[in-house]
Amino acid sequence: MSKIGVFICHCGINISGTVDVEKVAADIAHYPGVAFSTTYKYTCSDPGQQLIRDAIKEHSLDGVIVAACSPAMHEVTFRRTAASAGLNPYLVECANIREQVSWVHAKEPQRATEKALATIQSMVEKIRGNEALDPLSLPLTKKALVIGGGIAGLTAALDIADAGYPVVLVERAPRLGGHMVELSGPFLNFNITPGALAQRLDRVIQHPNIRVITGAQVVQADGYVGNFRTAVAPNDNPESRETIDVGAIVAATGFDRYPLSRLPEYGGGALPDVITALDLEAKFAAEPGLRRPSDGRIPREVVFVQCAGSRDPERGVSYCSKVCCMAVAKLARTYKERVPHGQAYVFYIDIRSAGLHYDEYVQEAMTKYRTLYLRGKVSKVYQDGDKVRVWGSDTLSGRAVEVAADLVVLATPMAPAPGAVELAQRLHISTDAHGFYSEAHPKLRPVESLTAGIFLAGAGQGPKDIPETVGQASAAAAKVLQLFSRDEMKAEPTIARVIPELCAACGLCVAACPYGARQIDELKHIATVNAALCQTCGACAAACPNKASVVRNWTPVQILRAADVLV
Repeated sequence: MSKIGVFICHCGINISGTVDVEKVAADIAHYPGVAFSTTYKYTCSDPGQQLIRDAIKEHSLDGVIVAACSPAMHEVTFRRTAASAGLNPYLVECANIREQVSWVHAKEPQRATEKALATIQSMVEKIRGNEALDPLSLPLTKKALVIGGGIAGLTAALDIADAGYPVVLVERAPRLGGHMVELSGPFLNFNITPGALAQRLDRVIQHPNIRVITGAQVVQADGYVGNFRTAVAPNDNPESRETIDVGAIVAATGFDRYPLSRLPEYGGGALPDVITALDLEAKFAAEPGLRRPSDGRIPREVVFVQCAGSRDPERGVSYCSKVCCMAVAKLARTYKERVPHGQAYVFYIDIRSAGLHYDEYVQEAMTKYRTLYLRGKVSKVYQDGDKVRVWGSDTLSGRAVEVAADLVVLATPMAPAPGAVELAQRLHISTDAHGFYSEAHPKLRPVESLTAGIFLAGAGQGPKDIPETVGQASAAAAKVLQLFSRDEMKAEPTIARVIPELCAACGLCVAACPYGARQIDELKHIATVNAALCQTCGACAAACPNKASVVRNWTPVQILRAADVLV
């Protein structure tokens, strides 16, 4: 490679405010192999990209280096620019002289200028060994697997199926609907749930593109994006497996109840008239009035305890379950409608009602429905005759509070679904410390896992209410449809490869690969690479004692040549 073009970006003043970019451009012009160098205020802009295209054609450049910001920002941009001018995109490299030079040496302009020049020179040495590569073409199975039959799974399955693609919906329980079936109604639009959910369930069951498997679970998942091989087995016969090949997976396993027995200070599991918010939901859904479990009497005084077990690091539940404030407000309002002469009390730490019309809804519970909100924690709940006595505090008045209640309702945490961690291990996706699925990026990739082709939806990824769950499920489905819109998949060619003459089939690279992309070919007696699974981490290259494993365009020779400039 003898005609390399170097384009140095001012990045406004982010780079040029520290680095003498004109001096760097002048010095690099005399470096061996550099045929053209220039600067521009914003290289990523349309005029900046046109400058690159024109230079490639005018000077017949066979390599391009853009000295600007991190490659994570605009490497794809500059590669597309070069490709539009007829240059192979993998003959383009980015030299990071913003984050790694100007920003860290803001008060050392001379040193920053010297470092910028050396950084570009090292990249010139590196690009000399670059190969012209083409994206890899991989087959694509246009069929989706949705794990979980709650509102998230139902929504994702319908969105994908309505677009014309087959879906297999697997639910661990014997029925579909998840916890939404247990609700008496959502907050804000209370009266729509039974009909809306029933209609959605009917659509899923009757949909020609959806196959529903209940009372079963995914027991195995191998492969890679576009080509997953999964195994589904009934709960009562795990050995009876059915193999299902799919191109994408949506994990929508929902949440589980927090055990009442873990809340003994509130009488959980010991006192019959201490129940959870979901228990009260079920009562409201099943009967027109309300009667307490112990003796069937109508409860005249009901105490709601928010954050019962939540936001408590000592219990291992440091997080907020997000929906409890609104759910308690809804239940308190419903109680008052069912028992007009009753009185509802709510012990709370603080009210978290972030959402359109949410705060107004809670305020109505206080004013219109006369619910007494007490800011403070409950210290003790115990049986006292036919009453359940609740001791707590009101921090706003500074007084201790004692309520002789007929019924106590605990707003307990939303916990990960049973088996969520084990399923994550089978799917090769990560979970957080609590057991919820971890997204690839909380802001930029909120419905993707770190394993390509596996997407997240609903409360399995963390506590959320119905609108947010439905929105995330549709977003996950949109990602699946984006994947299925292609005839075949394209993958980055900058992956690891094996030099057969140097490979001894020792297997060290197989053990080192965190993505399962390596295996030993017993016939050829060499290591092989699954191109779809390789993520270019370089672990195999570091582990190989013979240097038989190399990453394309990041070979040991290239790295050493680049390092020689810097040391």
